[in-house]
Amino acid sequence: MNIQWNSKNYKEQFSFVPQYGEAVINLITREKGCRVVDLGCGNGTLTKKLSDAGYDVIGIDDSAEMIALASSEYPEIAFRKENALSFELQEKADVIFSNAVFHWIDREKQEELARNLSRQLKLSGELVCEFGGYGCAEAVHSTLEACFRERNIAYPRTFYFPTIGEHAPILEKYGLQIEYAVLFDRPTPQQADDGLIEWINMFVKKPFENMDWNVRNEILNDTKSRLKEKLFIDGKWYIDYVRIRIRARKVREM
Repeated sequence: MNIQWNSKNYKEQFSFVPQYGEAVINLITREKGCRVVDLGCGNGTLTKKLSDAGYDVIGIDDSAEMIALASSEYPEIAFRKENALSFELQEKADVIFSNAVFHWIDREKQEELARNLSRQLKLSGELVCEFGGYGCAEAVHSTLEACFRERNIAYPRTFYFPTIGEHAPILEKYGLQIEYAVLFDRPTPQQADDGLIEWINMFVKKPFENMDWNVRNEILNDTKSRLKEKLFIDGKWYIDYVRIRIRARKVREM
């Protein structure tokens, strides 16, 4: 994944991430008691929800900080630090569940991801996931990009926000047949008073790497000013999220 997490801040100010993911659990059609992997489990909130729903669940995440937090919060659940592209299961899963993860994996690595997901699923097993879709947070990213450009600084687009038509063939190539897919807008309120800046600080790290602190603050304040009319609504900052939800079934071995 192309980001490093502040696990404490994530838990305190961005609890909406797992909260919205609870609805994705309802896409699972396999029976209770089956083996479920929560891939990119973060602080373990949804892993616990899956366990409480009756699934035999394991949480996997590439962040040591997140795994440490999840293990301390839910010691009764197994958590492992592993990478989505290379994790291996001794016993293949009935379901791989993932919320808000795939968009952090570089575009050129999406086939590698799909290949490994297929390898770790049983035949007829399910992939159930939600992640950022085409146009996700575009108001924020395009405004930041303009502010960078005006200062002759490149703004790298490190996120993978595909259409359904872009992503479905990648899954199908590796034996994962799409059963359900939807792309939808979900404007998302932020919990912090200065929610836009907190969101950028948490989720838009790479473009600001090694930047002079004064220039960084100038860009952040400029972005905030330009977006206030559009994204500050009734006393709250909103981020213009777009999401993809998918359920795919493994129909052939690779």
